[in-house]
Amino acid sequence: MIDHVFSPAMSPFTISLGLVLVLSVAEVGGTLLGVSPAGLFDEVLPDIEADAAADVDGAADGWFSAMLGWLCLGRVPALVLLIAFLTTFGLIGFAVQAASKWIVGLYLPAVLAAFLAFALSLPPTRWLGLSLAHVMPKEETEAVSSRTFVGKLATITRGVARVGVPAEAKLRDVHGQMHYVLVEPDDDDAGFEQGTEVLLTSQVSAIRFRGIRNTNAFLSS
Repeated sequence: MIDHVFSPAMSPFTISLGLVLVLSVAEVGGTLLGVSPAGLFDEVLPDIEADAAADVDGAADGWFSAMLGWLCLGRVPALVLLIAFLTTFGLIGFAVQAASKWIVGLYLPAVLAAFLAFALSLPPTRWLGLSLAHVMPKEETEAVSSRTFVGKLATITRGVARVGVPAEAKLRDVHGQMHYVLVEPDDDDAGFEQGTEVLLTSQVSAIRFRGIRNTNAFLSS
């Protein structure tokens, strides 16, 4: 049994579940020490994403941001969502390989199995995200309604925002929690580049907003 778990065909899923264990231990240990790894992960994640996507066009950014919103990023801490994804990916991957072994007598190539497991793990990850968003205690998640984001400042972190082509932006709510939203200009002739500070003026949908460029240094401070 151990040989099967650590075989090359199973390696993506063994590594995935191993990361779940490491991240879970880190979260528990950090909480006991008064440090929240989930909060630190939320802080670091946007910068990593922005660097990796500096040359990606706005349409691709809008698609990627929409997918993150669909997966409940912003409603659930990013580290918790990552653990949910890695868990479903690992378990589904083992199930895919077990089914292949049972049906044809061979494991699928690791890359093909990982691709299938990735696609199949997205819906369960969303379901887990939605479930966690509803059951996590309010005093721990400090969840707020996205309607309260109107009037707040957000910073474009990915892509170039134009009318009809929103870009990803980050903002902090009154509790200091980081949220990721989609922002497009309120003015047809405007455009927001990465790093632009934007004042949100209206809400279009759950994670999509319109805004204007912030020119007031007092608001930034």
